[in-house]
Amino acid sequence: MSCIARAETARISLATSSRLLLAIVGAASLAACAQSPAGRQKADLAATGRHAAVERPHKVAALHRRPISRVRIPDGDAKQTASHGVASFYSDTETASGEKFDKNQLTAAHPSLPFGTKLRVTDVSSGRFVTVRVNDRGPYVRGRVVDISPSAAEALGMVDRGITNVRLDVVQ
Repeated sequence: MSCIARAETARISLATSSRLLLAIVGAASLAACAQSPAGRQKADLAATGRHAAVERPHKVAALHRRPISRVRIPDGDAKQTASHGVASFYSDTETASGEKFDKNQLTAAHPSLPFGTKLRVTDVSSGRFVTVRVNDRGPYVRGRVVDISPSAAEALGMVDRGITNVRLDVVQ
């Protein structure tokens, strides 16, 4: 073999061996990363016969930035004051109960009362009241306790103001 051929063979074997070494180091580092501490912990627990506790992510109660205060209505009381707060009126195309929204009906949206519940909404400042039926969910604005339909807002005389302080009484 000539001197040039031997030098060429040495160069090829050096390049091949360095690539092989690089591949081995890369595979070893990937293998070390593949075994996470949680995986080792589960393997250790399986070896001892105990079961690992699996943590589940918590469920979000609602898609709101604030918690909604829930109203509990005792079964024995037909007339129970549900809450005080701010009412507004709204319009929509479909309600959470599946009904089509009708602005001429006396309906309301409440965050937690069952659909079909009758509420007496009383304007605290004027004393005017209207009885509405819950058929939607809401309001989703901080500080508001109920959204009422435009016809119910007209009956309370709050259309010009947009919002008003109210007292909610469960009628049925």
